[in-house]
Order: sequence, then structure tokens, then C-alpha cells
Amino acid sequence: MIGPQRRHPGELEAGVLAVLWAAGAPLAPAAIQHALGGDLARTTVSTILTRLHRKGVLVRTRVGRAFAYAPAQEAQDAPGLAARRMRSELEKEVDRQTVLARFVSGLSEDDERLLRGLLNELPEPPGGEGR
Repeated sequence: MIGPQRRHPGELEAGVLAVLWAAGAPLAPAAIQHALGGDLARTTVSTILTRLHRKGVLVRTRVGRAFAYAPAQEAQDAPGLAARRMRSELEKEVDRQTVLARFVSGLSEDDERLLRGLLNELPEPPGGEGR
């Protein structure tokens, strides 16, 4: 059970990403902390930033003795981040065919139709081996 002071899992990461998306430029941890309302310890914000950087969601550049953080290219927006998470989960599995088959079988008819259309737009792979 999550108590009154605890956040839901992922809530803080989502808040940090929202701040960075809105900023449109790299930010230092102190600026992110301030934008989140300042009720978080700077060490907490820095920990979240480090975790997101390790996951490849954020890039960082050195500014003086500290870092400034920005969303990685494929995490520039919520759909890009969701796609990255989907790929990350798929890459954890050995039996990718079964994972993909189960994913597709769980799609609504509209989503399946959309996915088929997107796949049909892709160029043929080299060697004509099909998809």
C-alpha cells in the first residue's frame, strides 16, 4: 500500500520528463527540483536523473562541475518513450516470436489494422527475405 507521502511507481520519473519536455533545453538538477515544486531533496532528483540516464531515456552534458539533462532523441515525447519501453521489454526476452505473437493477439481490431498498415509501409529488407 502506498502511504500518503509516497508516490506511485514511475510518478517522479514522469514528472521529471514532463519538466524536461516543457523546458526544451537541458536543465540542471536544481532547476528540475525547483520546477517540480521544490519539496523533493536535490539528492532524490539527482538519483532519478541518474536512473533515467542509465536507462538511456536522458542524455547529459557537463556544465562546469555538474551535469545538465535533456530527453534522449527517442524519448523526446510520450509516444517515443512508450515505444522505447516496448522495445526494452522485448529485448529482455529470448523467445521474441512468442512475445510478439501474444502482443499482436491482444490488440484490438483497430490497433491490429493500424499495425498491419504501418508494417506494409516499411521497405522490403535486403535480400527479399520478407518480414
